[in-house]
Amino acid sequence: MKTRNSRRAFIKKGALAGLAIPLVGSGLMSCQTKEKKESTTTQKPNKKLNILILGGTSFLGPHQIAYAISRGHKVSTFTRGKTIPTVNKDAFKHVEQLIGDRENNLKALENRTWDVVIDNSGRNVQWTKDTANLLKDNAGLYMYTSSTGVYYPYKGDHIKEDTKLILEMPDGLTEDEKYEQDYGIMKGNSELETIKAFGKERSIIIRPTYMIGPADRTNRFVHWPLRFAKGGKILVPGKHDDLVQYVDVRDVAEWYIRLAENKQYGTYNAVGPEATQTVHEFATKAAKTFDVESTFTMVDDYEFLKSNSIYFAIPWVMAEDNHYGSARIDHQSAMNAGLTYRPLKDTVKDTYDWWMSNAVAKDRKQKYHSDPNSLLAKEKDILASWGKHQKTKG
Repeated sequence: MKTRNSRRAFIKKGALAGLAIPLVGSGLMSCQTKEKKESTTTQKPNKKLNILILGGTSFLGPHQIAYAISRGHKVSTFTRGKTIPTVNKDAFKHVEQLIGDRENNLKALENRTWDVVIDNSGRNVQWTKDTANLLKDNAGLYMYTSSTGVYYPYKGDHIKEDTKLILEMPDGLTEDEKYEQDYGIMKGNSELETIKAFGKERSIIIRPTYMIGPADRTNRFVHWPLRFAKGGKILVPGKHDDLVQYVDVRDVAEWYIRLAENKQYGTYNAVGPEATQTVHEFATKAAKTFDVESTFTMVDDYEFLKSNSIYFAIPWVMAEDNHYGSARIDHQSAMNAGLTYRPLKDTVKDTYDWWMSNAVAKDRKQKYHSDPNSLLAKEKDILASWGKHQKTKG
């Protein structure tokens, strides 16, 4: 779900490709609201659902499947049969696995009925249009996995679900801007095809920000668990009050299933954390996951960071120009609809444990650790250069 076709991929010359992060301006929920949410997450559904997941074997899907089965639902997946899940493998013993191709072979979906369709692999407007129209008379709800990338360029301070989207490519963009804009336009138009086929009252549109956690097929977040586990002097890029947004993939996955159970149609920004958080606060909380001594060096000069090709260290993204508002996306509607958040230390520890396990291939680990352009590899030299830069400045 997050490859070249995702705002969470980064491209060309080390620049950011697609971003979509939000501002959590809502603060902490009341105790009463939290208690209500907790009872919602543990209460078993009244009706067992028959769920079809388009995709389902990559990052988000295995967590959706495990949770759905734990709540008594039946699950079918539709994939090309090429991706092997790295988590929740036992859950797939209980899954009907349909094989086909969204480009040209939907035969396995014909003349079948489901209560809910979850479209995790909608990387093409035509794909979404074709599956939504094929299934509109044979399924109750269609849940489309979009992205907060639909809001690119992120110019605002408080980006909400009703923010007007750009649905056609503007003139005068740079090559990198076109790349990011194209992704948002694709997702926005795919949302429209979902609603056109199923209607607003049978459509659920989810716009996640950066999802992190076990089974992530990108390496965008793993730097932090690895770095915090090591301890010592840690480089934290960004200004002290730069905001960050992220969400544990499991919190999103489980919320999908509850939305389906409750038929809570609508459009939602799947964004965390629960309360507004700066990059310094993120580092301070996340570092406590491990029982090692750590100190932080805030490298807050954007020009210095650019000169060292550091534009992002997810969940931090340089907050300027078209990405200023990427960590300023409102998530109140999602919280009102039952999105809950596990502690950050659980996300960091579980991601670390998954990375260190046999679930992650040795060659992938070796490639990551031997990459001379990674922040992990460059950190020591950048910190030394930063120290000299500060002396020269002073």
